[in-house]
Amino acid sequence: MNLLGHAFLSFDDDAVLCGNMMGDFIKGQRSLNALPGPIRKGAILHRKIDDFTDHHPAVMKAKNIFRADYRLYSGPIMDIILDHYLANDPKFFPSEKVLKDYATGLYRRLKKNVSYQPEDFQKLLGFLEAHRVIYRYRTPNGLKIALENLCKRMKYSQSPEPAWQNTMRYYYELNQYYFDFIEDIYLFAKKELKKIS
Repeated sequence: MNLLGHAFLSFDDDAVLCGNMMGDFIKGQRSLNALPGPIRKGAILHRKIDDFTDHHPAVMKAKNIFRADYRLYSGPIMDIILDHYLANDPKFFPSEKVLKDYATGLYRRLKKNVSYQPEDFQKLLGFLEAHRVIYRYRTPNGLKIALENLCKRMKYSQSPEPAWQNTMRYYYELNQYYFDFIEDIYLFAKKELKKIS
C-alpha cells in the first residue's frame, strides 16, 4: 500500500496516522523508540502492512506484470496502483467528494503532530497537499503522474511507459488482484494494531 493505503489503515486515529504515514522516514530502532507511544504504534503498523502486502499471494502475482521491466521496483509500482483502486473502491470512497473530503481532512490531521515529523516528511506532506496527490490517485491521469514521479526517484531513473502501458493492458486483472487483497489487509491491520503495545 502507498500513501492512501497507509492513511486508510490507520483507522481514524490521528497519532497512528502520523506514524503510519511517515513510516518510511523512521530509520532504525532508536528513531522508532524516540516517538511517543501512539505514533510509534503507527510506525510499527506501517512496517507490518508493508511486509504483509509484499508477501500476499495476489500482490505477488500482480508484481509479476512489472517485474521484467522494473525488478525490485515492481513492489512500489504496485503500491501506487493499489492506492488507485482503493481511491475508486465504492465500499470505502463512494464518490469523488468523499475522497476529496477525506484527503483534505488528512492533511489537517497530520499537521496536529508536525513536531514529531522528520523534515523530509514535512516537505513531502507540503508537496502532497499542494498538488492534491492523494485525491488525484482516483483518476487515470493522477495514477500516471504518480508512476512517472516514482520512476524519476528510482536509483537508475527509468521510463514510466512500460509501467503505464502494462497498467492499462492489465487494468481489470490488476483490479481483481486488488479485490483479492483489500479485505485481507484491512482485517490484518486492524488485528495487528490491537496487538502493538
